[in-house]
Amino acid sequence: MQSWQLPEHIADILPNSARHLESAKEQLLALFRVHGYELVHPPLMEYSDSLLTHIDPGLSLKTIRVVDQLSGRQLGIRADITPQVARIDAHLLSANQGINRLCYAGSVLHARPEGLLTTREPFQVGAELYGYAGVAADIELIDLMLKALQIGDVGEVILSLGHIGIFRALAEAANLDTAQTKQLSEMLRDKDARAVSALVGNWPLQPQEAAAFAALAQLFGGSEVLTEARERLPSLPAVEKALAELQAVVDAFPSATIHIDLAELRVVEYHTGLLYSVYSSDFHDALARGGRYDGLGKHFGRARPATGFSFDLRLFAGRLPKQKRPDTVAVAEADLAAARDTVEQLRREGVTVAVDYGLPANSMQNSSRRLVWQDGAWQIIEN
Repeated sequence: MQSWQLPEHIADILPNSARHLESAKEQLLALFRVHGYELVHPPLMEYSDSLLTHIDPGLSLKTIRVVDQLSGRQLGIRADITPQVARIDAHLLSANQGINRLCYAGSVLHARPEGLLTTREPFQVGAELYGYAGVAADIELIDLMLKALQIGDVGEVILSLGHIGIFRALAEAANLDTAQTKQLSEMLRDKDARAVSALVGNWPLQPQEAAAFAALAQLFGGSEVLTEARERLPSLPAVEKALAELQAVVDAFPSATIHIDLAELRVVEYHTGLLYSVYSSDFHDALARGGRYDGLGKHFGRARPATGFSFDLRLFAGRLPKQKRPDTVAVAEADLAAARDTVEQLRREGVTVAVDYGLPANSMQNSSRRLVWQDGAWQIIEN
């Protein structure tokens, strides 16, 4: 292997793409800011327990670990920024007992890629709201997520909704143990109602309980799913609450194309309620994912209601609005010393000025302007 080669699923971002990504990041952070979200920059590495690898097996498998040569403790390179933001809300911002709106934009690193065509170094952008348990907060975040995705040319999108609270309420009512819950949740992901019926038929469940689990595998589609769910699922308080929250989201986005899947269980361990994601026909997987994760901060000393979303900005690398290379003013190397004050003044004003050493330069491609001494002053002229 050549020393310049990078590991698999790791790639450099070259000037054109880097310019597009940086511009998109600036637009996103500006969008978040005008919605009241404040930027945080968690560290790339911290003790692995702080990254919640001990409570989420999926996150644990993604996390790269090293030994801290100062303390001897195990460090983790973050694979997800959300646990770090939960730590910040619970610990560093604990003086605020009300709502914290926080956002972030930074690289994460995965031990393995999530797919054949995905990077191991996503550029994760997201927003989180802490301190309010009502569905209005979820609606706020969904609205912000949809606005954020408009920066890329992704075509028509589908807002996909689920609610993990329904499955968990049914599992609790049926007294399923951990192994049964895990086995059933994996089967429900395949939407095989017959296989689910066969599985729960071997367990000592009430007929209505078994029927409810089989129904979950079939309860997906448009907003009519909610009406069907009320007819086929038991009237448990947690189930009724979850269906009401889903209905509130549907009502809040009347013009959106919405897909509901009550067996959507492809989530990380810390999610607790409403789930939301966005799909497009041009992408093989979700463009963005989010949901409610109440109580995540208890691992840092303060359990709080929370909801938020994130996505990989690099997914949109080829679809972001094209940013032109800055029009560069060239100044000859021989003139630089004499023109120094003018050059620095132009740069302070935001004008790109690059030194021309007489060789081809990427920063001066297509440049047609030069700084020259003319009529007793340094002036910018067209070549």
